[in-house]
Amino acid sequence: MSRSYSFMAKFIHWAFIGVFAIGVINQVDEVEELESAVLLVTEVVFAVVFLSLLLFRFIYMRTAQAALPQLDMPKPLILLALTVHRGMYVSLALIAITGLIIGGLYYFGSKNGWVLEAFLLLHEICFWISVNLIGLHIAGAIYHRRKGDGVWNAMVPILPEKPGK
Repeated sequence: MSRSYSFMAKFIHWAFIGVFAIGVINQVDEVEELESAVLLVTEVVFAVVFLSLLLFRFIYMRTAQAALPQLDMPKPLILLALTVHRGMYVSLALIAITGLIIGGLYYFGSKNGWVLEAFLLLHEICFWISVNLIGLHIAGAIYHRRKGDGVWNAMVPILPEKPGK
C-alpha cells in the first residue's frame, strides 16, 4: 500500500522539530530572568507563535491524515499511536500554556509562592512528558521502518524502507 504525505505535511512535521529545538535551546534557566522585560516579551511572543503553529499543524495534519489510506494494523497499535500523537500535542501545548501562566504570574507580581512553584513544576513535567512521547514516536517510526509497511516512507524523506520486510 502506498502512503505518502504531501510536501507541506512533511515540511510542517520536520520544521516543528526546529521550532521545538529553538524553544529548548533558548529556555529560561531561572524564573528570575523574567525581570528583563525584553526577555519576558520574547518568551510570550514565542509561546503564542508556538501555540499557533501547533494548532495549525494539528488541523493540517488531521486533514492530511484523512486523505491517506488506512493502515492494516492491530487495533491496540492504532490506539497506542493515537495516544502518543495526541499526547504530544497536549503536552507541547501545555508547555507553552504553563509558560504563559508563569510569565503572567511573574509580570503581575507573583514572583514566588506555591502557585508559581506549582506552575513551574507542571511546566517541567509537561516538558518531560513531551520528551518521552517524542521518544515513543521515534521508536514507533523505527518499528514501522523495520516492518516495511510504508509508514516510514510516508513521512521520512531519507533512508527509504524496503517494502514488506
